[in-house]
Amino acid sequence: MTDATDSPLSVLDLAIVAEGSEPADALRNSVELARDVERLGYTRHWVAEHHNMPGIASAAPAVLIAELAAATSEIRVGSGGVMLPNHAPLVVAEQFGTLVGLHPGRIDLGIGRAPGTDPVTAAALRRTADGLSADDFPQELGELFAFFDGEFPEGHPYGRITAVPGQGSRPEIWLLGSSDYSAQAAGMLGLPFSFAHHFSPHNTMPALEIYRNSFRASEHLDEPYAMVALAVICAEDEERARWLAGPARLSFARLRQGRPTRFPTPEEAAAHDFTAQEEAAVKAVSGSAVIGDPDRVREGLLEFAAKTEADELMLTTMVHAHEDRLRSYELVAEAMELAPRADHAELT
Repeated sequence: MTDATDSPLSVLDLAIVAEGSEPADALRNSVELARDVERLGYTRHWVAEHHNMPGIASAAPAVLIAELAAATSEIRVGSGGVMLPNHAPLVVAEQFGTLVGLHPGRIDLGIGRAPGTDPVTAAALRRTADGLSADDFPQELGELFAFFDGEFPEGHPYGRITAVPGQGSRPEIWLLGSSDYSAQAAGMLGLPFSFAHHFSPHNTMPALEIYRNSFRASEHLDEPYAMVALAVICAEDEERARWLAGPARLSFARLRQGRPTRFPTPEEAAAHDFTAQEEAAVKAVSGSAVIGDPDRVREGLLEFAAKTEADELMLTTMVHAHEDRLRSYELVAEAMELAPRADHAELT
């Protein structure tokens, strides 16, 4: 466990498509964000796989990671995550083997067990109903490891397949989770674990306990390493931070109703009359966010790190304006006294 005051900070990026903008704008913004947070001293920049979501442009993590890694030089870049049920393990091994070949020592492969989308879209991704069940996750995860390591069991039908690139180019692999299933799997496999506190806050502490209790040392990790993702919005004063947080509340309410949209404006969020049902749904998640001025955010992050004993915190900042997102990460870096990387001004 890292001391709370020394916990590394990382970034979870959903490539937000804001109302009034286009997906191409969101992708360019992600590149600029990666350059900026690298300069500020953040440890990782991960992108999350989502499909059929008008407000999220990170549908193809491997493609976006390639661009982010090419635009930076030191920060680790990866997926938070690749949803394994959507992809053939061989394809994932080849994609991330390619990334490792191009950017050795900087690529993370965070793997999720859920499709991250609706059933119809999930079926369209694989063109079949086969392999879409989360129950197949252990088998598909085992195949993925075997393609990277070239170690299929004797007689396995894929034993004659060599992933090129892929075999011998294994990235740093994480398991992602919002419940105890992946926590236990990560522990038993001796892998680092990342928990999605930002949308499953009630399961955070039980999952972390299960992960640590079930951990077995592996060739990749001697001790458990837990990273926790949480929503953070920082502005110069509390009132502005709350104003910037309004669109995330409205976006989540719409998502829960099955009608996701492009990310709304603060004005639209302020004008929305939330129903009691919407308020209840939003409160269950938004109450876990850390929102405020730099002093309040620093206090909140230190309290959270101490409570969870997280080895690393991953911050996701969902605001409408790209400039406000950049400013939030900058204020957090200053408040948490991150060490800026030298000689990176030219990258921005």
